[in-house]
Amino acid sequence: MQMVYENALNIYTDGSCYPGPRRGGIGIIFVTVDETGNDAIEEIGLPGYQQATNNQMELMACIKAMRIASTHKSINSVNKVYVFTDSMYVSDNLNRAKYEWPKQRWNNRDGRPVENADLWKDLVKQIKKVQRGVEFRWVKGHAKNTYNKAVDKLAKQSAKGVLNRPLNVTTVRRKKTSQSVERGSVRMLGQELSVRIVTDTYLRTQKIYKYKYEVLSPDSEYCGKVDIIFSEHILRSGHHYRVKVNDIKNNPRILELLEELDRT
Repeated sequence: MQMVYENALNIYTDGSCYPGPRRGGIGIIFVTVDETGNDAIEEIGLPGYQQATNNQMELMACIKAMRIASTHKSINSVNKVYVFTDSMYVSDNLNRAKYEWPKQRWNNRDGRPVENADLWKDLVKQIKKVQRGVEFRWVKGHAKNTYNKAVDKLAKQSAKGVLNRPLNVTTVRRKKTSQSVERGSVRMLGQELSVRIVTDTYLRTQKIYKYKYEVLSPDSEYCGKVDIIFSEHILRSGHHYRVKVNDIKNNPRILELLEELDRT
């Protein structure tokens, strides 16, 4: 059963993501109730993005929807805007993006950089531009909801079509280990580690680098583990380094770059 409010601009959004090669898409549907009491439906088809994650696409769908809503033909005749999303990532964190994270320089309470901070900032900015009360509502994914299913289809079509360039430039190298990335699998104990950088991404808002890395140290209990860490040091994917890490469990950092190792 779809949710549609009268005298409001109802917006259904969705994001999708596919691997090999990784790409994502966005879907948006606008619904208003006309004078006869029937739903007036407007499907928005937009291109997706290369190398996108699902969370990025969920955010981008909302950002694009807010940009369109601010100048939509019906905006002056409605009292409110409702945004329906099946992303708990969006619905659970929107208030943090509005009130908490900006005060913490876009880090969480542990000091760990908030991921997709540039997108969160843009979403908050676009919501303000709508100049109507905007309320986000979470809806269960793949529920028996005509518009929820339709917007999911649009997002998948978007990911399979012509794509925009990546939202973030990430350099990727193939892992040598067979293990998958597992956040927190390498405990931060202030120790020295030999690592190989698998991916590197620059987080523009916090001016810091995010690295996916695998542990090479043969005498370490974490040898072969793949995890995420942050650093102000510039490291290159595919290269090997000896580093010293911090001792903060929920905010893993490379404190010192001790040396670059031979890639053998």
